[in-house]
Amino acid sequence: MTEPTKKTEKVHNATKRLVVISGMSGAGKTIALRALEDLDYYCVDNLPAALMPDFVAAATDGQRDLHPHLAVGIDVRNRNDDLQRVPAILAELARHGIDHELIFLDAGDGVLFKRYSDTRRRHPLSADGLSLSDAIALERKRLKPVASIADRVIDTSELNVHQLRRLIATELGMAGGPLSLMFESFAYKRGVPADADFVFDARCLPNPHWDARVRPLSGRDAAVREWLDAKPEVGEFLQQIGDFLEAWLPRFESDNRSYVTICIGCTGGRHRSVYLAERLAERFRTAREQVMTFHRELE
Repeated sequence: MTEPTKKTEKVHNATKRLVVISGMSGAGKTIALRALEDLDYYCVDNLPAALMPDFVAAATDGQRDLHPHLAVGIDVRNRNDDLQRVPAILAELARHGIDHELIFLDAGDGVLFKRYSDTRRRHPLSADGLSLSDAIALERKRLKPVASIADRVIDTSELNVHQLRRLIATELGMAGGPLSLMFESFAYKRGVPADADFVFDARCLPNPHWDARVRPLSGRDAAVREWLDAKPEVGEFLQQIGDFLEAWLPRFESDNRSYVTICIGCTGGRHRSVYLAERLAERFRTAREQVMTFHRELE
C-alpha cells in the first residue's frame, strides 16, 4: 500500500472540495486564499505537499460535514521532491472521493520583477544567493510539474487585487450562491475603488483618529469597535445602510447578478470605514453564505 493511500483511508467516503492554489511568488496566491477564506473555505497556506492527505483526513475527522470546503497553498517553498509528487498525491485523493481543483496563478516575468521591486519583499529563493531574475527562472522550473496539471491557469499580469478576488469568487464558480457580497473599506485620499457598485461616505461620523488611545489601531480592533459603538450616530448610519441594502439587494438577484461590491470610505481608511464594513458583513452573514470583506488600506 502506498503512503498516500494509508493517509486517505479515513476520508474514503467523504465528499469534499479541495482547492489547491499554487503559482509564481508575487502572482497573487495570498489574495486568492483570502478570498476563499471569506467564502468559508478552511485554508492553510504553505502546506508541505506531502501533508495534503493528512490535512484532508484531519479536516474530515470522521464527520462528513466538518469542513466541506478546503483550500491549501502550495508554492516553491516546498521541497523539490514534494513538488514532483503533487500529481500523484492529487490522483490518490481523487481515487478516495476528494473532488479537487488546482489553480495556478502566473504573471509575466517583468510584472513579477516590478511587483517585487515595488514592495521590496524578498523572493523565497533569494536566500540561495540568486538574483531576482534568476530566482524567478528557477521557480518556474521547480513549479513546472504543478503548472502542467493545473485545471486553471490565471495570468494576473493585468489584474489588481480587487479584480483577482472577484475572479475567484465569481468566474471560477467558487461562490456557489445566488449573490456574493464584498464589503470593502477605503480611504478617499487614495480614490474610490473603480469596481464599486455602492459607495457610502463615512467621513461625517466621529473620527477615532483624534483619540490618541485608539489612533494606532484599526476598525477591526475591539477598542475601536467599542469607541464607535458608543456613538449613537454611528449606529444610526450603520442601521440605515443595512436596511437600504436589505431592501435593494433582492433586485440585483432578480437581475441575475452574482456579485455586488459595497464600498465604505473615510479619510484614512483605517477606523470608521473598516468598522462599518466588518459590522455590515456580520449582519449579512446571518442570512447569506457568501459575504467577504476587504480593507484596501490595511492590506
